[in-house]
Amino acid sequence: MSVYSIILKPSVEKDLRKIPAAMVDRLFQRIEGLTFDPFPPQSLKLAGGELFYRIRVGDYRIVYQVETDKKQIVIQYIRHRRDVYRDL
Repeated sequence: MSVYSIILKPSVEKDLRKIPAAMVDRLFQRIEGLTFDPFPPQSLKLAGGELFYRIRVGDYRIVYQVETDKKQIVIQYIRHRRDVYRDL
């Protein structure tokens, strides 16, 4: 089983400032799980996006892109469910 590397876009830092600390820990646990399985059963491919997937963690969504040729996962957004799909 290959391990994927995680890349956080600069916008993710800004997103994390608005999220409670306890939730940030849960989000990073889920992100770490993506390194071993970038397509877990809970992930959902987003329609209309360029290979974007999302994972639900409570009321928050992690939107990411998988680059299988480079073995990288690029985290695009981590936002509340009411705001996450507005910028896609």
